[in-house]
This record gives sequence, structure tokens and C-alpha cells, in this order.
Amino acid sequence: MDRRVVRAWCLYDFGNSAFAMLFPAIFSVLYTDSIVGNEHGEGDRWLGYMVSTAMVVVALLAPFLGGVADHAGVRKRMLGAFTLLGILAVLSWSLLGPGDVVLGYALGALGLVAFEAGIVFYNAYLPRIAPPDYQGRVSAWGFAVGYVGSLVALGVAALLLASKLLALVWVALALQWFGAALPAFLRLPPDVPGGLTLRQAASRGVGGTWKALLDVARTPHLRWFLLGFFFYMDGVETVVVFAGSYAKQTLGFSTAELIGLFALVQLTALAGSLALARPTDTRGPRFTVRLTLLWWVLVVLAAYFSETKLAFWIVGGMAGLGLGAVQAASRAMMGRLAPRGREAEMFGFMALCGRTGSILGPLMFGAIAAGTGNQRLAVLSVVPLYLLGLALVTLVRAPEVGPAAAPSGPA
Repeated sequence: MDRRVVRAWCLYDFGNSAFAMLFPAIFSVLYTDSIVGNEHGEGDRWLGYMVSTAMVVVALLAPFLGGVADHAGVRKRMLGAFTLLGILAVLSWSLLGPGDVVLGYALGALGLVAFEAGIVFYNAYLPRIAPPDYQGRVSAWGFAVGYVGSLVALGVAALLLASKLLALVWVALALQWFGAALPAFLRLPPDVPGGLTLRQAASRGVGGTWKALLDVARTPHLRWFLLGFFFYMDGVETVVVFAGSYAKQTLGFSTAELIGLFALVQLTALAGSLALARPTDTRGPRFTVRLTLLWWVLVVLAAYFSETKLAFWIVGGMAGLGLGAVQAASRAMMGRLAPRGREAEMFGFMALCGRTGSILGPLMFGAIAAGTGNQRLAVLSVVPLYLLGLALVTLVRAPEVGPAAAPSGPA
């Protein structure tokens, strides 16, 4: 294992995690309140359209794009193209002003699509840069570096916003993303020609995506893992999306307290991803995924019974520990399950499951909260998602070391 390559791969997460932090923390608030106006909920409605549009596009395109990257051998170029697209979208946000509803919707969705699509190709490098018995640790290191990047981006943005320099927030984000990505493009393994031109690979992509879907359905360990991932990540995303609303509405958190809570979650997520890195390799990623899902059940129950701000601060720290660990272990698990030569395609299906799985939980939470007027009852709705995901992951019987004996495709 070349540690210089591993460091470059991890550093990429330092940049793109800045986007993952500032999109919900700043851009979404700017869009809803200042660009659209949210007196009657119009801003929330347009933001919902934006996020849903982006997630549908990513869910539909991710397996296809992954297949094209594998068939044509253009994984690195695809990563570069979507990284550049995301950076340009972020820079364009500085041009938005009040009333730019449709333009803001389009540019926000473009940034989200580029960010999510880039992750597919980034994740697909994990089996190429780390041996099976180190993939859990390398995956965790990447998430840990990413959480540090999130904190740095949040701190820089807070300073710029205090000086009323909003446009520079997006310039700083673009520079962080580009600067952190550059070592990856210099150090990551070069593309290996796949025997097809990009046009031929794209032509084969549609049929290949359907074939790959059938392969996944016929391969038990891939089928059970991806179904489990669909459900448990739905639960995780629901908690992440509604944590701020729950803290503010149910427990009376101020805006400053919410920023502090998000910072705490990032710090504990960093700690959680590192703490379970070695066990993910020595005990296997399935062990870590199952352990963290049980932890997430405890987190939700603790949130339900929290009556004070102090109690919810503790819940936030608990959630962070589970957030970093479950994501790192899930990526390592797919790294071991993906057939050789089809990593990008399989991570594309993982992205499909993750994005489409971000719909059910929020719908249940919103319906229960609106129907009962009680967010405490709504938060309990995610517990079945964790338990169902746990049951499905338990069915995975793939080898704990090395890529599973899944159907092979073009190298």
C-alpha cells in the first residue's frame, strides 16, 4: 500500500466535505430566506424541489456513470469532471440575489449532483489503493479527514459571515475543494483503458446497468447489503435532516447553539470513525455496521427521552460517534463486496440505494409530526429502519477478507 496515494485520497475528502457542511448550513438557509423568502413556506418548498431533483438525477445516473467509467477506463477523468463542475457551481452561487428563485434552484441542484456523482468515483478507488485488511482503516481515515475539513469550512465561513462577506464564503469553499482535490489527481492510480471508447461505453451503459442490476439481484451478499444500506441510511439521513428542527422546535435551541451542536457532531464523528477503524478490519465491516446500527437505536431512544438541552447535547455527541463509524464501515464493506473491475458500477448502485433511501424516513417523520403535532413520536419512526437494515446486513455471508466472489465483468 502506497501511503502517499492513501494520503492524497483522504485529502480529497477534506475539500468535498466542506461542501457537505456548507450546503445545508449556509446555502439552504440563504436560498430559503433571502433568495426565495420563507414567510409562507415557499422557500422550504423550493428547497425541497431542489434536493429531490438532485437526488433523483443522482439515483438514476450513478450506476450508469459508474458502468461507463469501468468500461471505458475513465474513472479519474470522471472524478475530475464532476469535481470541476461542483466547484464552478459553488462559485456561481456568489452571483445569486433576492428573487433568483429558478436560477438558484438550478445552480443548487447542479452543485448537489456534481458533489454526489463525484463521490461515486472517489469511493471506487478504495479497493485499488488499500488491501482488504486495511480498507476499513483507510475508509475511516478518509471520513476523519473529511470531518476536519467540515470544521475548517464552518470556521472560515463563520468569520466571513461575521464580516458580511457572503460572496467570499463560496470562493473559500471552491478554493478548499480544489486545493484538497489536486493531490488526488496527481497521486491516484491513472486510468486503465477499458477497451471501449467513451461513446461505446455510454452506448453499452444502459444495457449494462440493467444487467448489473440483475447481477446484484442474483448475488445474495450484494443484494442483502444494498437493501440493508437502503433502509439504515434512510434512518441516518432522517436524523441528520431533522436534528436541527427537532432541537430548535422541541428543545428551544438558539441559532448559535445549533451551530455549536453541528460542530460537536463533526468532532465526535471524527472520533467515532477512527475508534472503529481497526475493528472494521480485524472483525470485518459487517461487525462494525451491526454494532453501529444498535448504537443508532440507542441514539434515537435517547433523543425521545431528552427533556433538556444538556441531554440533547449528549445525544448529539452520541449521534456523531455513530455517524462516522457507520459510513466508514459501509464504504469498506462495499469495497470488499464489489467485483474486481466493476467497483465504480457497484458504488454507483450504492449511491442509488443511499439517495433513494433518503425519501422514506423524512416522509414518515414529516407525516407523523404533522399528524400528531409531536416530534418525539416522529423521531421513533426511524427505529424500524435501523432494525430492518440490521436484519438484512446479518444475512450477508460474504467473506470478511477480500472481494466477494461476485459476478465478474470487464476489467
